[in-house]
Amino acid sequence: MTRRDELIRLTAREAVRLLVAREVSPLELIDAAAARIAEVDPAINALPTLCLDRALAFAKALPTTPPEDRRGWLAGLPVAIKDLMDVEGVRTTYGSPIHADHVPTASHPLVKRIEARGGAVIAKSNTPEFGAGGNTYNEVFGKTRNPWNTALTPGGSTGGGAAALAAGEVWLAHGSDHGGSLRGPASHTSTVGLRPTPGRVTRGTANNLFSPSSVEGPMARNVPDIALFLDAMAGQCPHDPMTRPAPERGYADTVDAALADRKAWWPKRVAFTPDLGGVAPVSKAVRAVCETAAAKFASVGVTVEQACPEMGHIGEAFQILRAMIFVVSHGERLKTHRHLIKPDIIWNTEKGLKQTPEQVAWAERERAAFYRRVLAFFDTYDLLLLPVSVVPPYDVNKTHIDEVDGVKFDNYIAASMTTSSITLTACPALSLPAGYTEDGRPIGLQMVGRPHDEATLLAAAALLEEQTGLADMLPIDPRVGVA
Repeated sequence: MTRRDELIRLTAREAVRLLVAREVSPLELIDAAAARIAEVDPAINALPTLCLDRALAFAKALPTTPPEDRRGWLAGLPVAIKDLMDVEGVRTTYGSPIHADHVPTASHPLVKRIEARGGAVIAKSNTPEFGAGGNTYNEVFGKTRNPWNTALTPGGSTGGGAAALAAGEVWLAHGSDHGGSLRGPASHTSTVGLRPTPGRVTRGTANNLFSPSSVEGPMARNVPDIALFLDAMAGQCPHDPMTRPAPERGYADTVDAALADRKAWWPKRVAFTPDLGGVAPVSKAVRAVCETAAAKFASVGVTVEQACPEMGHIGEAFQILRAMIFVVSHGERLKTHRHLIKPDIIWNTEKGLKQTPEQVAWAERERAAFYRRVLAFFDTYDLLLLPVSVVPPYDVNKTHIDEVDGVKFDNYIAASMTTSSITLTACPALSLPAGYTEDGRPIGLQMVGRPHDEATLLAAAALLEEQTGLADMLPIDPRVGVA
């Protein structure tokens, strides 16, 4: 194995440790990542925009001495930023032909925060147009493919970041999540994606700053690396009124404590639901893999019971509230560039424009009632476990999931119930690799923690990850397969 191959196979935390010890340089890691991207990206199209010269200049200017507060210190580790977020001087398209030649003059506040913690931005990861959709494709860069089987999608909308992690192109990837855009791609690629509590990570320049639905968050190949990246991202930001200070104890420290004293950190009682109490159609293959993964908690003495909060009409409420966000994000754009916007976004925006104030008010009341039921549910259970995606990774040429085991969906977001409903809880949620179907398609288990408690969620996820052993499967070389 070459030196470059060895570096690519390091975890993010291992790489940072070597960077801090000066046993490897940021320039070596950038070189290793560039070589790996050149080798595998033609097969998966995960990182269509590179900024290697910018990363090299950043690395050369980085202080060699770590800061006094090392929480989230990345020490020059290369990272990928989703192409929905501005990076100064780097082409940023938002996956839209409207902005195909856009080069921002300033970076998003989160990019600035990541760079202040020593993250070297080397690439923009592919995304569906304006991040709308569960399959990563757009008219600017085309389709991103799943490295586990290049005939399949890695999901969306952070499909580029997830595929890049699985194929070993980067060690950490930034993502965002509204209806499951971090969690779905993580599930489809056997990586880890965390949707943090709203306000945990700055959204900076978003127009819907006062909505808790859309968040920014970390993706990685394992839970300790997710904790490291969350430490780099978390904290108060003047650009986002919902943000709050980072916790006194770093997330990586919490994960380390859990792995050092497992017995003290195992949850006591967890709930598992294969289908949200019958509300969400979920394929048999996904159910089986997730049930087996959840049972690993029982194997170490944790009580696992089949239960979930009463869902009410939360699926309908999500669609109403999402449509209002689309009006905020795309209403004006629809007037000026309708001919350049894909039909799904037009449909979702027009749905919002047609809604009545009474419908929106009902949806807000339904969300509030649902949250109160979830809060009461966590008086009994430490975690809620359920599938992430309702089907395994599917044909890269399909725009969205249209049915599950004979149950048909009438729009592109209807199949997201397992993730979109969790979005409306405002609870932190993580996608953890759970296993594979008989034909080798990755499946993720969604782990939902108590409100505002990423620390306990990450600790439990790290312990379950240790039981599954699946983190050791990555990175992989892209594999040609059939849909």
